[in-house]
Amino acid sequence: MLAGKRILLIVSGGIAAVKVPDLIRRLRERGAAVTPVMTRAAEQFVTPLSLSALAGEKVWRDLFDLTDEAEMGHIQLSRVADLVVVAPATANLMARMANGLADDLPSTLLLATDTPVLIAPAMNVRMWQHPATQRNLATLAGDGVAVVGPNSGDMACGEYGPGRMAEVPEILAAIEARLADGPLAGKRIVVTSGPTHEPIDPVRYIANRSSGAQGTALARALAGLGAEVVFVTGPATVPPPEGVTVILVETAQQMLAAVQGALPADAAVFAAAVADWRVANAADQKMKKDGTGAAPALEFAENPDILATVAQMGTGRPALVVGFAAETENIADHATAKRARKGCDWIVANDVSPGTGIMGGAENEVTLITANGAETWPRLGKAQVADRLAARIATALGQGV
Repeated sequence: MLAGKRILLIVSGGIAAVKVPDLIRRLRERGAAVTPVMTRAAEQFVTPLSLSALAGEKVWRDLFDLTDEAEMGHIQLSRVADLVVVAPATANLMARMANGLADDLPSTLLLATDTPVLIAPAMNVRMWQHPATQRNLATLAGDGVAVVGPNSGDMACGEYGPGRMAEVPEILAAIEARLADGPLAGKRIVVTSGPTHEPIDPVRYIANRSSGAQGTALARALAGLGAEVVFVTGPATVPPPEGVTVILVETAQQMLAAVQGALPADAAVFAAAVADWRVANAADQKMKKDGTGAAPALEFAENPDILATVAQMGTGRPALVVGFAAETENIADHATAKRARKGCDWIVANDVSPGTGIMGGAENEVTLITANGAETWPRLGKAQVADRLAARIATALGQGV
């Protein structure tokens, strides 16, 4: 898949840079040409000589090089690659990318390019979770930058949590997905998945039994057909797929903001099980029993309707908007009414009543509701449902919907 492709590999300064030599080796094994670019900080972790030897090419380091810049080398570098990969992408470089800064060769290349960009973030867990980094991540996703990782695990600083750079096989899978040819190549699709958690207090929340398995399978299937997938997921029990841009959220309000930040897109598929209500008077501290037997008085507020908000957009509405409907009775009738009420193009309805084993299970049995009526599919594994739905989405987008 990568034979004949050229990768511009930007390496920034973090301990995860020690994985880059293996990444270069694996890319070249697959037939890709790799042009390394390093920040000054990256040289504290790997040497230009080692990357040059592995890539078989010069390592680019300086913006103000008399020989290279006489021919506007940074412009040429930014345009000749099939894909720009930033690994590791530090919090600092992500912030500069999100704000359009160009104060060294790597950041100038990223601002000057019209080539697709994939980043593999790596940083301390608190840096990753900081609101500024999450804002920058949402901005980059909205700009069309693809993201792989980060993973959770032990860090060099001694802490544990999300922030570890994705492993080399994961980055390779993301690169292959980004460069894949297929019926959805060049299409951008937003997929929501998993439950949302609506806080009651710092330790309790309202949720549902969604595992995120169907949304994850669908994102994987769409990426396999060549789509650029932005995967917005709540706290699911199923890990997100490789090769897609992952945005982690918890609440419905956060999910709406992430979806809006990921637009424009060619299609949006809302597979998440979003809580209809949130606690308006959520406590800042853990609620305690007072010994009287009285339950706390919870006040509820309606959550934003993410599907309807996007489906009823004017300018910027995706060409295809697909909703999901988890029902327990009168499946087709309720889903048909929901499609009309929300203003979406399709509804994928399923029966999640207790006896079906579908909610959180490995299989699904869906009815696809479109303008042409209801189409009931046989009970299938969730991966098979995803493949079938992804193929229908590819056909619809190929026909201009």
